[in-house]
Amino acid sequence: MFGVIEGTGFEVIEPEFGACFIGHARVERLWTGARWSEGPAWFPAGRYLVWSDIPNNRLMRWDETDGSVSVFREPSNNTNGNTVDGQGRLVSCEHLTRRVTRTGFDGSIEVIADAVDGKRLNSPNDVVVKSDGSIWFTDPSYGIMMDYEGDRAESEIGACHVYRWDPETGVASAVATDFVKPNGLAFSDDEKTLFVSDTGGTHQEGGPAHIRKLDVTADGKGLTGGSVFADCTNGFFDGFRLDRDGRVWSSAGDGVHCLNADGVLIGKVHIPEIVGNVCFGGAKLNRLFIAATSSLYSVYLNVNGLK
Repeated sequence: MFGVIEGTGFEVIEPEFGACFIGHARVERLWTGARWSEGPAWFPAGRYLVWSDIPNNRLMRWDETDGSVSVFREPSNNTNGNTVDGQGRLVSCEHLTRRVTRTGFDGSIEVIADAVDGKRLNSPNDVVVKSDGSIWFTDPSYGIMMDYEGDRAESEIGACHVYRWDPETGVASAVATDFVKPNGLAFSDDEKTLFVSDTGGTHQEGGPAHIRKLDVTADGKGLTGGSVFADCTNGFFDGFRLDRDGRVWSSAGDGVHCLNADGVLIGKVHIPEIVGNVCFGGAKLNRLFIAATSSLYSVYLNVNGLK
């Protein structure tokens, strides 16, 4: 079976995608009312999802137990990307304050990084935490290019890089400096590979609209390589996650694109809004949560995401 399966949202491009979804499953819209949704993060202990409504300067919370939606934090400093560390704490990228923060269990907010070599970061965008406790994040300039998602300002660094924060030294350092607008990022299951999207084409004619694949160095602290893993065929790859079989589920202009381990587009989950980011959640990590322009969607899949 190929093409769009009517009423489901799924589009089969390669036969292997057929094993990734449940035939009677449907895309559900869980909530609407945002201006630009981003950064979904699943909290298994509480069975809830936190995501960003960047222009409205708030973090939202969806509760799996009763389907309710509430404001998690307002103001949020125009928070964009979020993730959960190994201890279950929220780690966030704040555009307005140009920093990466970690929220403690008591609600206190700790600044992880806001400058490198004495220069303020641009506007941290997305973040992942490695099993060794190190925090890796991207720092494009979207939050300082306009007042809609932050404060307009000049870049002090003068470029957009990928950074690693060291949990032992508390210092952030650049690990990839050849991106135009580094955006979403995610580790492979064995953490030997870091996937990073580059959305430089948003503000540079002919600029990148792809995901690159970088090798993590043997000491786990650096990156090498950086070949193009896949080019986006509709809009841009923004945020994305991997499943346990190495497939990449990425945001795109027409929904979510599923790429196999070789970077081949095998299928889509069509969404009627531009998608900003995704994450896996639910008790078995088989539910894909989709942060689209104004809404939060979800769909059950026949795959399991990485934690």
